[in-house]
This record gives sequence, C-alpha cells and structure tokens, in this order.
Amino acid sequence: MTQRLVLTLSCPDRHGIVADVTAFLAQHNYNIEESSQFEDRQEKRFFMRTELAPVSDKATPLDQLKEIFSQLKGTDQMCWELRDLGVKPKVVIAVSRWGHCLNTLLHKWKAGTLPVDIVAVVSNHNDMRDLVEWYNVPYHHLPVTPDTKAAQEAQILKVISDTDADLLILARYMQILSNDMCEKLSGRAINIHHSFLPGFKGAKPYHQAYDRGVKLIGATAHFVTSDLDEGPIIEQEVERVSHNNTPEELVEIGHDIESVVLFRAVRWHAEQRVLLNGHRTVVFRR
Repeated sequence: MTQRLVLTLSCPDRHGIVADVTAFLAQHNYNIEESSQFEDRQEKRFFMRTELAPVSDKATPLDQLKEIFSQLKGTDQMCWELRDLGVKPKVVIAVSRWGHCLNTLLHKWKAGTLPVDIVAVVSNHNDMRDLVEWYNVPYHHLPVTPDTKAAQEAQILKVISDTDADLLILARYMQILSNDMCEKLSGRAINIHHSFLPGFKGAKPYHQAYDRGVKLIGATAHFVTSDLDEGPIIEQEVERVSHNNTPEELVEIGHDIESVVLFRAVRWHAEQRVLLNGHRTVVFRR
C-alpha cells in the first residue's frame, strides 16, 4: 500500500499559507489526497489538515521532509505535526464498572474500524477483566482509595510509560484525576461524560436531567483538564426523551449515545482530525 502522511498545523493567519504548503508538498513529490482548512476570525488563527501520498519513489522521506518543513516554517510561529497514518497510536483505556464504552472500543478496534493499538486496560475494579482478556488485552486491576490515590495514579502512569502509549481514554472511569495527573497527560487524555456539557456536570447527570424534565439528553467527549468536565469538547450527541422516561431508562438510552460519541472522538483523534484551539477544538470530520 502507498504510504499516506498527514500534516496538521495551526498558526497566526496570513495570506498565502495554503499556497506555500501545497507548493512545498509538490516540490517534494507529494500529492494532496484530502485537505481541510479553517480560519478563526475571532482569534486570527489558521488551521489546516492535509493528507498526502508520494507520487513517485523520488518523494522526500518522512524524516527528511519533517526537517526541511521545520526550517521553512519556524518564522510562522506554527504548531505542526507530520505523521505516517499507517502508524497507529497506542492507547490505554481506563474503566470502572460500566463496560458499554469499553466494549464498543474493543469491538471497533478488533474489527479494524478504530485505527489505534489498544495496549492495556486499567481499572479500579475487576468487573471488566473477562471481557478484556477475551480480546487478549492486558488487564491491570489497580484498586484505589482516597489514601492510595497518588500511588494508584503513579501505577497508571507507569502502565502508560511501559507500553509507550500515546493516549489515555477514560471510558466511564468513575474517578476524578488529580491536578498533577491532568497536567502530565495534557492533550493526551480523552473522557466521556454522560451529559451534554456544559449542562449537568459532576455525578448522576441523568438523574439531574430527569429532575429538570429535559427533553434531550446527550453525551460529551472532551479532553481531560484539571477543571472537572471543562476540557475542550471533541464530540457530542443527543437523543430525544420524554416525561415517560424514568431515570433508569435515561441511563440506558445514554449508554448507547456515550459509546458512539467516545468512539468518534477517539477515531478522529487517531486520524489527526482534532486540533486544539485554546479551550476549544477544531475538528475536521470526514
């Protein structure tokens, strides 16, 4: 198969960025196969995602291409990455006792529709062990109490380090990460919250929604920050409900939404479609 690369960038907006990038890629014998751009006019900042493939064996190798591009774009105050799409990011999944999101991620990964490499699952309970080991994924049972929280988080970080993981996915992991851990995993941890944020933060959001008599419930996938449920939002979805639904029924409906939303967020992140824009994101969907 032909190697496919992806270039993502953000920088202060100026005239001619797209022309410069496309000319650079053509000069180094690459063809653009997909490209998306966004101009944040409020912040005067430009975002771009471009998939490219070599047009011949004369194309500049990836490492050399990175070095040349870095030299050219240093004056643009540009944040950029150039990656091989064939290299799947390694992920560790954290879960507690609800397995619906975990099951979806494992199934999609095994089916080949989630372009990641799941290298481990960590949990503060043993409930999901049989499911995870059925997929031949290492399972780490790491119990936690208020007194052992720091030590348990250190164990999670060790699993991430030992597996060389790029991303931690909180798939209904019902523990609040410490500020220190949030800082260490900044931009490298995605959470699924069972509410359409910014509404109904914290515990039991479906019961909060029931008490308010809402007609729509939803789920939100977002980057983890030290501010609880305040991280940059990647994806959201909603489902219409009515006064007939009990809190337990809302929870059941919500499980399906959560699974879909988290899967989309992880897939888009793996495909380099999610760019941070301050406390927001730019998501170049398919």
